[in-house]
Amino acid sequence: MSSPSSRAQEAREAIAARLRELRLDADITARVLAVRCGWSESKSSRIEHAKTPPSDADIRAWCAACGRPEQSEDLVAANRQADSMFVQWKRLQRTGLRRLQESGVPLYEQTRQFHVYCSNVVPGFFQTPGYATALLTSIARFRGTPDDVADAVTARMNRSHVVRDGDHRFAVLIEESVLRYLIGNTEVMAAQLGHLLAVMALPSVSLGVIPFSASRTAWPLETFTVFDSQRVHVETLSAVIRETEPSEVGLYLKAFTNLQGMAAYGSAARSIIMAAITALLED
Repeated sequence: MSSPSSRAQEAREAIAARLRELRLDADITARVLAVRCGWSESKSSRIEHAKTPPSDADIRAWCAACGRPEQSEDLVAANRQADSMFVQWKRLQRTGLRRLQESGVPLYEQTRQFHVYCSNVVPGFFQTPGYATALLTSIARFRGTPDDVADAVTARMNRSHVVRDGDHRFAVLIEESVLRYLIGNTEVMAAQLGHLLAVMALPSVSLGVIPFSASRTAWPLETFTVFDSQRVHVETLSAVIRETEPSEVGLYLKAFTNLQGMAAYGSAARSIIMAAITALLED
C-alpha cells in the first residue's frame, strides 16, 4: 500500500494532468490561458505540474478559458477529495482546538457503526473532562496553537453525546498501554479508568483491551476510526489521513478484525482495567 501522502499527491497530479489536457484540447498555450484567467503564466505552469494546488475558482476559470465550463464541477469535487486525503494538523488547528472538535459533530451524529482502534490515548468520546484537558493542553503547547483548551474540552464533551444518545454502536479496541500512560495526574487518570469501566456497561459499546500478554498476530498500529465502513480517519503525528476508497477502508477493517482476535472482553477486560487502577494508586 502506498503512503497516504503519496496517494494524495497522485490524485493531485491526475487533476493537473486533466487540466493540461483541457488546455491542449482547446489548442491554446499556457500564456494565452494565463491571459484569459487573469494570472501569470508561471501560475499556469505550477498548476499543470501539480506544484501548486488549484483553488475552486482557479479550476472554474481554467475550464471557462478552455471553453469547457461543464467540466469544472467534477474537477472541483475531485480536487476537494484529494485535498482532504492528507490534512496537516497545523492547518486544522491553526485557530485553536475548539473548532476542530465542533467540525466533527455532523460525521459523528450521522455515523451508526464506529470501529475504533487506539494505541496511544483513550478514544475522544470516552474521555473525561480532566483527561481531555490534560491531553489537549499538551497538544496545544506542542503545536503552539491558540489556547482555547477549555472551550475545546467543552466541545469534545458535547460531541460525546453520541455514546449515549441515538442509534450508534461502538466497537472499540485499545492497547493495554493506553491504560498505563499517565495523562494528567494520578487523580485524573484514576477517574478516566473508572469512566472506562462505566462506559463498558452501555449496550451500545463493545470495548476490548489488547493485553501486554497477548500473543501478537498483528503489530500495534496508528490510531484509526472507521465510520460506517465508508471512510477511515488515521491519526499520525503530523496529519490526519482520510480515506474513502473501498479497498483502503477494507484494509483497516481487516486490521481491526485481526486486532480484535487478540483482545479481552467483558470480565477479562474489566480485570485488566482494575489492575491498571490498582497499579496507579500503589505508585
